[in-house]
Amino acid sequence: MAKDKYKRIGEEIITIIGKDNIQSMTHCATRLRFVVKNKDQIDTEAVENVDEVKGVFYNAGQYQVILGTGIVNKVYDSMIDNDNEMEERTHNEESDKPQGGKIKRGVRTLADVFIPIIPGIVATGLFLGLKGVLLNESVLGFFGTSLDAIPDYIMTLITILTDTVFAFLPALICWSAFKKFGGTPIIGFVIGLMLVSPDLPNAYEVADPNSGVNPIMAFGFIPIVGYQGSVLTALVVGIMGAKIEKKLRAKMPDSLDLMFTPFFVIVIGLVGGLLVLGPLLHFVENGLVYVVNALIHVPFGIGGFIIGLIYPLAVMTGMHHLFLMIETTLLGSTGFNPLITLCAMYGFANAAVCFAISLRSKKGSVKVMGTSAGITQLLGVSEPALFGVTLRYGTRPLTMMLLGSALGGAVLSILHVQANSYGLAVILSPLMYIYSGYQFITYIIVGIATFVFTFILTTLFAVPKELRVDSKEPKKENKLVNTKPLAKTES
Repeated sequence: MAKDKYKRIGEEIITIIGKDNIQSMTHCATRLRFVVKNKDQIDTEAVENVDEVKGVFYNAGQYQVILGTGIVNKVYDSMIDNDNEMEERTHNEESDKPQGGKIKRGVRTLADVFIPIIPGIVATGLFLGLKGVLLNESVLGFFGTSLDAIPDYIMTLITILTDTVFAFLPALICWSAFKKFGGTPIIGFVIGLMLVSPDLPNAYEVADPNSGVNPIMAFGFIPIVGYQGSVLTALVVGIMGAKIEKKLRAKMPDSLDLMFTPFFVIVIGLVGGLLVLGPLLHFVENGLVYVVNALIHVPFGIGGFIIGLIYPLAVMTGMHHLFLMIETTLLGSTGFNPLITLCAMYGFANAAVCFAISLRSKKGSVKVMGTSAGITQLLGVSEPALFGVTLRYGTRPLTMMLLGSALGGAVLSILHVQANSYGLAVILSPLMYIYSGYQFITYIIVGIATFVFTFILTTLFAVPKELRVDSKEPKKENKLVNTKPLAKTES
């Protein structure tokens, strides 16, 4: 029955937008994204009335339908199920090119590579958090046991749960990049596995001066290591490998294609990755991590304030997807993600603006919309709140939201709070901090304080006057005006 429901939703959306009007479609974590021929012919109100649709907006050259985490995947799958025509449009890259600038298209492409691997990293982050809680000495002591008493096989299973995704992160990224750029995903996965082969010196051990592990030197000057946790190398190798595969397949005779195309793609990908791209991009990646960490740790929370201020603006322009690559790089190289911590206060502040406007408004429709958008934001879907409420009612609500987000980021930066995952927003985001009691409690306190602070500021200073005026007031004023002359004549 649930499958039929999502198929019905998908069919309704396609019918309203118009199948012939759709040039291509894809989806992110919360939205269906359509490149359409004519957005003006779409009945947006009808789309908003479809079951499970939480909002609609047009941004970055795309008509975007907000469904929410989990639902969007099911609806998207139902739309291309047994429909070859729609499935072909999901891979039509050429139709995306005219829409938006090069930077926006590049950022959107990065998002399409990293979004499919988010569930694995989110799950791993939760495993790491639970590991930190369950293996804490105080917790174990409460149950009358210790680390030494835990069987080796239990510790091995825990290590597999917490370390596997990051150990094989390049394989996941290569797979996703090949899929996005039209290559054969399994070839990308094989190349990614080769980049972290156990026969190569482990990157983490090489980075540890006390391990005694050194890179293998090729030609006397090129260091060869595994690329555990490396994002940039796997991303570039995946993109180039997919493009090389497409060119080879176009020229390779059909009788030789199955054998020799994968052979040459894998050889070129591995040799290029280990001997050329890897050593060069390693410095770039380390530099990126250094710069981001330096900004995050600027004294007095200034870095956190800047990031908290910039992130909502990035969401407005669609540039926030660039943060995914940086966050993945931080997680892969350090095991922590302080960037999402500083960005996360945006969700608390945005929800607070919605609830404040809903509370102060005298208009029933605005009350319903504000409350609905606020609840949706607390569940991690920000577009209805951002585009439907915060931006809709002028610069003051936007200013309050930006101020709350920035100040929350500044405080978290000062207190050195950092997540161990990404992909969880607002009310679910504390799960990224359960690995430490201090991190968990501090994050919740700052999140609540950010919400309350923004709510009060918005309530006092940012609710538009036209929303605070009762729509019945003009009628009451007319009655009073009419009664004054009568009173005078009687006297």
